[in-house]
Amino acid sequence: FATTIGKELSLAPEQIKTLGICNLALTIPARLIIGMLLDRFGPRITYSILLMFALVPCLATALAQDFNQLVISRLLMGIVGSGFVVGIRMVGEWFQPKEMGIAQGIYGGWGNFGAFGAEFALPILAVSTSFFAGGASNWRFAIALTGIITAIYGVIYYNSVQDTPTGKVYKKPKKNGSLEVTSVKSFWAMIASNFGLIFALGLLAWRLEQKNIHFLTLSQMYLAWLLLAGLFAYQSYQAWQVNRELLTGKKTYAPSERFQFGQVALLEFTYITNFGSELAVVSMLPAFFEKTFALEHVVAAMIAATYPFLNLVSRPSGGLISDKFSSRKWTMTIISAGIGVSYLIAHFINGNWPIPLAIAVTMFAAYFAQAGCGATYSIVPLIKKEATGQIAGNVGAYGNFGGVVYLTIFSLTDAPTLFTTMGIAALICAF
Repeated sequence: FATTIGKELSLAPEQIKTLGICNLALTIPARLIIGMLLDRFGPRITYSILLMFALVPCLATALAQDFNQLVISRLLMGIVGSGFVVGIRMVGEWFQPKEMGIAQGIYGGWGNFGAFGAEFALPILAVSTSFFAGGASNWRFAIALTGIITAIYGVIYYNSVQDTPTGKVYKKPKKNGSLEVTSVKSFWAMIASNFGLIFALGLLAWRLEQKNIHFLTLSQMYLAWLLLAGLFAYQSYQAWQVNRELLTGKKTYAPSERFQFGQVALLEFTYITNFGSELAVVSMLPAFFEKTFALEHVVAAMIAATYPFLNLVSRPSGGLISDKFSSRKWTMTIISAGIGVSYLIAHFINGNWPIPLAIAVTMFAAYFAQAGCGATYSIVPLIKKEATGQIAGNVGAYGNFGGVVYLTIFSLTDAPTLFTTMGIAALICAF
């Protein structure tokens, strides 16, 4: 609904692009917080509350009257995006390691298939109920309805699930507040990883202060940076508290308990290149098709929906290939190279292309990006079982980091530059 809302509320193109970034921003800290709550309280309680909370930003968006109200409502919507982490831990509890890729792929694939459902069905719903809105596209009703349905499902979820199969104990980390690592080198790698996420939020604050946006004044931007610096200091202190015995040499871990944070960092990079790019493309593709080929916004949204539609098969297939292929590492490498090549081809799409060819290229890119998501999360639950929520939160947050960085680049440049950037990043990741 980006172009429709933009016309109705008289938004500048830069403001519309900025709202796309706002959709993703708070998911970054939310995934880390939800990961910790999840490991402590379990999926049933955590997911139910998050699903019911979705009603708040959906209604806030539906009732918004100006850009500032939309920024606040879309930032709150980003919190709901952290729900993905909960299912990763839950699926990890119910399936064996040899089935992890296909199970996580189906879970994630159906989740992102919902984006197809939204892009395809919501414009139709908005148009078919336009008589409620004086003949205009009734986007407010469509967005409000998604929140109502999600909240109702939150109640159904709470009354329908259990955290683990009967007789299995839900393992919780011995310490809460930060990820417990098993080497000093991993501790400093984790601190660097946390800084990267804070940097992405600082980038958003900078974007909200730029000309044509003016959501924040210069002094408010500096205040936001100061608060983020405080958050980073608090995160670092919590990490030190949890890992103090390791850092002071009072504790060593048995080989069976050890893992390297470098494993997590590599998966963070793969998730930037696959899910980060997917978030960016899903946000910009409807308007890209609308403007490039001079289409009606409903038609453009339906064509753009082919990108998330592929999730139904591509994300599970990435997980399945990772399960069946002799090496999860080589599966990830080949898929990452495919992401790079396909986005570099998408760079050349323009108004002279036949529309079916443009759709085919975006579907080609979609397959690799989404299969990469499945391959990434086929590995995540295998690193350290009782900390899966926190590890999944870290990796997932970097997907949103990628989305924020890519959409910031897009807001300052154009679609070909975005495709090129995503392609080069994926090739570096593959190497």
